[in-house]
Amino acid sequence: MYSGYVFVLSAGRGLHVGPSHDEIDELHAEPEVRQEIATMVVAVALRRFRDRALVGGGWQAEGGASLTTYFLGACLAVFPNEFRRYRAQRQRWRKQDGADPAIAAAPRNAGPSVADVIAGTLRVKADLARMDARTRAIVALRMDGYHQQEIAEMLGERSARAVECVLYRWRRNEVRRTRGGGE
Repeated sequence: MYSGYVFVLSAGRGLHVGPSHDEIDELHAEPEVRQEIATMVVAVALRRFRDRALVGGGWQAEGGASLTTYFLGACLAVFPNEFRRYRAQRQRWRKQDGADPAIAAAPRNAGPSVADVIAGTLRVKADLARMDARTRAIVALRMDGYHQQEIAEMLGERSARAVECVLYRWRRNEVRRTRGGGE
C-alpha cells in the first residue's frame, strides 16, 4: 500500500479499485491508514483462507503454491473490497464533518505556495547534483520512508550499518556546508 503496488497486483487479477491520486498520497503518507486497512484485509482473508484452503481442502502441498503464497493470494483477493469499504467510510465521515458547523468553520491549511514548492524543488535538485550516485540513491530511499535495512537489501549494500554511515556522512557534510556560508 505504501507504494501503491497492491493496486497493480489487484488489477492484474481483474480486481480494479481505481484509487484517486489523493488516496494514493494518503496511503503513502499515513501509516495508521495502511495499518487499519491491512488489519481488516488480514482479518477477512484469514476467515476466507481457513474456510477455502484448510477446511475446504483448496490448498494442497503438491499444488505448487506454498501456504504463505496461498494466504497472500487470499489477502490480495479481499483487498479491493476492504479498500472500497474504507473509501465509503471516509466519504461518510466527510459528509458528517461538513454538517458540523464547528468543523466546517475551522481554518484549513492551504499548504505551501507555488513559489515555495519551486524553490524547494530547485534546492533538492541542487543538493542531489552534489551527491555521488550511491549517496543519492540512499538519501532518496530514506526520504521515501524506507529503513536502513530495507535500503541495504534493495541496493546490495553490505549491511544496514553501511547505509547508516553514508547517511551520517551526508548529514555531517550538509551541516558543514550550510554553516560555512552555503545556501
